[in-house]
Amino acid sequence: MRAFHGQFSDNQPIRRSPAEKQKQLRDLKETLASMKSHTAPALRESVRKRILQLEAELTAAPALKSTAEKQPARGADATRRPRTRIRSDYLG
Repeated sequence: MRAFHGQFSDNQPIRRSPAEKQKQLRDLKETLASMKSHTAPALRESVRKRILQLEAELTAAPALKSTAEKQPARGADATRRPRTRIRSDYLG
């Protein structure tokens, strides 16, 4: 069975809002703090790496937002999808 565009099985990253990213960052920091001394170093390193990635994304988010606001607004038609031809147009 094939996946349709936008389905979760498309192997695409999950897009999270800044609030969700901040919550995930808090959770990861708590997880790292509560890890036992015998926890695998690879696991500790992966959690630290994800924390650094989230912090970088959160610090870059205001800069990305301000550049998006500076771009000129397009007309309402720019957001519409183009019309597709119906089958009768092809068959005559």
